[in-house]
Amino acid sequence: MPVLYLVGTPIGNLEDISQRALRTLKEVDLIAAEDTRNSGRLLKHYDIATPMVSFHEFSKPERIDDLVEQLFSIDIALISDAGMPTISDPGYKLVTAAIEAGITIVPIPGPSAAVAALVASGLPTDAFLFLGFLPRQSAARRESLSEVANIPYTLVIFESPHRFRALLEDIRTVLGDRIISVSRELTKLYEETWRGEVNEALGYFEEGRVRGEITIVISGASQEASRWDEVAVQTAMNELMDEGISRKDAASKVAERSGWKRRDVYNLSLSKN
Repeated sequence: MPVLYLVGTPIGNLEDISQRALRTLKEVDLIAAEDTRNSGRLLKHYDIATPMVSFHEFSKPERIDDLVEQLFSIDIALISDAGMPTISDPGYKLVTAAIEAGITIVPIPGPSAAVAALVASGLPTDAFLFLGFLPRQSAARRESLSEVANIPYTLVIFESPHRFRALLEDIRTVLGDRIISVSRELTKLYEETWRGEVNEALGYFEEGRVRGEITIVISGASQEASRWDEVAVQTAMNELMDEGISRKDAASKVAERSGWKRRDVYNLSLSKN
């Protein structure tokens, strides 16, 4: 029975690829790559001549249908631009379709920026929550952060350089001045991991200073931090009501996440208007 292999590839340093991954990429009949130009450099480096086809977030549904159809007769390896396919990557759509078609799925483990940053952060690793990329708009981003504000697990987030400081501001507003670790350019020439509090990070990472892919690791909520302060509650209320949600319904939503009683949230909102 043909197999869909999920092959982990380097996140920077080309030496970070397993012998099993290299052998698989050589032996399969086809490689589905997020970016054939980027993956082509990896294959050329290791003298791998396996045919490639592009598969990315803008691929039409017909591409998935075609790949699944081919999987009934050939082996295919799925790779992303960097790291494990399907992690903040459209490859999961192909995996889901292949599973529904009864295709065997075999992962070939490899590098992961999320795990690399986590283990280098110095923060607890026994329980963590990977959030990937948060929404681009600040209001939606703060909503996402508020949903995990009371979770005691370490949080792991991806972000691009041009939204990095805005994300730090939202983290400070919603989660408070927590301990964080910022890793960028992991495994590459200018790799850096910075550790400290959010306020310190805003002072250290000046506007325009940060380049490269960024992974932020955030300490989980402590028992003392599980209850939001008034500013966080009022900010959340304002954002929900700005979206057209009634004060009553907004108070219920905020109460579920803030550690406050609904009545107290509602009354605070009234007192600030």
